[in-house]
Amino acid sequence: MILLAIFIALIFLYSLVSARIERTVFTSPIVFTAAGMAVSLVASELGVQEGNQNVFLYLAEIGLVLLLFTDASRTDLSVLRNIRNLPTRLLSAGMLLTLLLGTLVALVVFRQLSVWEAGILAAILAPTDAGLGQIIVNSPRVPMKIRQALNVEAGLNDGLSVPFLLFFIALAGTGAPGSGASLHQYILEQLGYGTIAGVGIGLIGGWLLGFAHRKKSVLKSWSQLGVVAIPLLCLMASEAVGASMFIAAFVAGLAIQAGFKSAGKHSVDFTEEWGQIINLSVFFLFGMVVARSWPHFTAGHLLYAVLSLTLVRMLPVAVSLAGTKLSRGTVLFMGWFGPRGLASIVLALVYLEQGAQHAGESTIRLAVMVTVLLSIFAHGLSARPGISIYAASVGRLSPQAPERQDDE
Repeated sequence: MILLAIFIALIFLYSLVSARIERTVFTSPIVFTAAGMAVSLVASELGVQEGNQNVFLYLAEIGLVLLLFTDASRTDLSVLRNIRNLPTRLLSAGMLLTLLLGTLVALVVFRQLSVWEAGILAAILAPTDAGLGQIIVNSPRVPMKIRQALNVEAGLNDGLSVPFLLFFIALAGTGAPGSGASLHQYILEQLGYGTIAGVGIGLIGGWLLGFAHRKKSVLKSWSQLGVVAIPLLCLMASEAVGASMFIAAFVAGLAIQAGFKSAGKHSVDFTEEWGQIINLSVFFLFGMVVARSWPHFTAGHLLYAVLSLTLVRMLPVAVSLAGTKLSRGTVLFMGWFGPRGLASIVLALVYLEQGAQHAGESTIRLAVMVTVLLSIFAHGLSARPGISIYAASVGRLSPQAPERQDDE
């Protein structure tokens, strides 16, 4: 109860100066993570208990589901159809290379990990964070083609990481359910069923909401409640059939536009704001956990975090974008702004929920924490300066450059 009171007070205080803070390099995840660390250091008895891990997991899952749905519902499908090759490259070759390189780097840095444990670490840190990347996606100074590609990548790569994570957990012998199943089965259940659930719920829900609006039978406030029910239905349906709730939520956000075109403009405020509160509560709790684990961090954990955010992210992006004729500045920009945050926290909690009891568990947990912590601050502090530098470089490109074609 004390923690809840502190968090609510922090929400209120942040709201009073939010406009001023948002004009600085400090993002809300930075503020709430730092606040969680400060609270834990000042009042160590208020630390997050092991018994609350399931609550932590549910909060993180709900927050990510709401955020992914909101981002997808605001994605311009007409633009997306024109840039489909960029997200496809990032989610296919880029994703696989990220997993492979992340595993190899983990084996080099952490000699005590088995190849499957290294794969677990790589899978947890493979997805980018839609929330930490919102400032990029929402900035009109970044070409539409680039921000939409990054948005779609962040919306889908967490769901794509899940089958790999479960497969590696099974091979590492950590007692994951269905450890005898094949990767193909995981892909079918997590991605296939998740896509089917998202399409079905999004299309039906969108058509009903659109019909109600045309008949003027829905109040504005209830329209918002109706929209927030869509991603939550995706969450429950996915749990029932063993699918990826994250894939389902993002696909539903795309599909809802077929029947309710104004979903992304008028009816996601409730979803976005409450999702933001949940996300910030996760970052607050994450900060508390980090402060408690601080004495256990080593130079090896920091080295892997730096390599994960640079080499492991940027090289696969550069390889996957080869042949697109995008400028070096664009490739560098897209490579750097692949933050690790809420999605990696969720996947780490999923891993820990399996009851892993082996030598690599502590290494994996601490490496994830250091990487996410470094990403929150490094990507948050560099977002606005990075956008300014990149916008200037795009302005120097010729009108025929791929980056500028959507701005004409």
